[in-house]
Parts: sequence; structure tokens; C-alpha cells
Amino acid sequence: MKVWMIGLLLLISSPAWAQRQVPQIPFDSVPNFLKLPADMYLGEVSGVAVNSKGHVFVFQRGSTNGPAYAAAAAQLLEFGPDGKYIREIGHNLYAWSFAHTVRVDKQDNIWVTDKGSDMVIKFSPEGRVLMVFGRKQEASDEGTGPLKHPKPPLPAVDGMFRQVTDVTWDPAGNAYISDGYINSRVAKVDKDGKWLKSWGEPGDGPGQLNTPHSIAADAQGNIYVA
Repeated sequence: MKVWMIGLLLLISSPAWAQRQVPQIPFDSVPNFLKLPADMYLGEVSGVAVNSKGHVFVFQRGSTNGPAYAAAAAQLLEFGPDGKYIREIGHNLYAWSFAHTVRVDKQDNIWVTDKGSDMVIKFSPEGRVLMVFGRKQEASDEGTGPLKHPKPPLPAVDGMFRQVTDVTWDPAGNAYISDGYINSRVAKVDKDGKWLKSWGEPGDGPGQLNTPHSIAADAQGNIYVA
């Protein structure tokens, strides 16, 4: 009996058993779900989100313009629950450079992170800009160009990002922004957009992060960074 119990415990604790216990998320595959206008095409899709009404928001790297290198590649599109095209949000927005993620908060506000411009934009459900975080390099500034990756890295600056990646919120409405490829930290701003603090730095030691790419929060306000 003892041998049988030990064998059962080993089986339950084995990776194979753990894999069998992972629930599968049901899904349906719907070919050609999104109905684009005849003269519009999707580029590389970097983010998808859904609001409380079932509307689908697609942040994609199409509608490019500019030179072959460092061209702007960001476009935010909204579709109905049936996939029917509704509108483009933020057409020719100053912050558009290189699309990364789109998220929808519990008030149905739409948030996007743009890796190229180092900016985070909050839109109202109607598509109006409500908040802007970060700042991109100006075309007229001397030395404007692709961001460098010096070692050791330059110190992070409060209120500014370097290749920002994602955003999430806690139950109190505070936003957490993963500031991603260069600064490798997480920034926290309150519901009114006030910068509160940041933590993390590049590295693989305690308190350090290595390219935080995605971020999420649970109902208890715990923050998860990947």
C-alpha cells in the first residue's frame, strides 16, 4: 500500500500529470472575420483587445508612411462584434510610430503603447485623446535617431519611456506601464495620470528585469510582468 501511495504521489507531481490538468480555453476559428474596406489592408498585427460591447480593436503596423527605414507603422482600427469595420481611431496621430499593444480598461477607454514614439495614449470610448504619457523625439532635434543600447544603460527619466511595451490597471484605477526594451522597468501612474513611481532596471538580479514585454494585474491588485 505504501508503495502504491508513493507511486500515486509521484504521478500526481510529475510534469505529465500537471500538463493534463491544465484547462483548455475553448475557441472558434472564424476565417476572414474582420471585414476591411476595399482599399485597406492589415499589416503586422501587434495588439488586439475587446471592450464590454464586444467591439474588437486591432493595433497594426500597416498604413506605413515615410522612408524605408524608420517609417511610421501604426494604425488603430475598430470592428463590431460581427467583424464589420467601424472606424479608424487616431488617424495620423502625433504619437503613431511603431504599434505595440492595445488594451481596454473597465470603463471601455482604449489604451495603446507605441514602441517607436515611446508614448502611451489613452482614448475615450468615443476615440478622443484623454491622456498622453511619454514623449517622442522631435524630427527637428539635433541627434534624433534610433535609440541606443549603451552598457551600462543610461538612467531612466521619470515621465519618459524608452521603447514602451504594455499597460495594465489595478482595482483602484492606477496604471502600470512596462517600459520595456531599454529601461526595463515598471512605471506606476494614478487614475488622474500623475506619475507615482517606477521600479526595476536592466539585469537578471533581484529587483532587475530583462525586457518586460507584457504586464497584467489580478483582482487583488497583484502585478504580473513577463
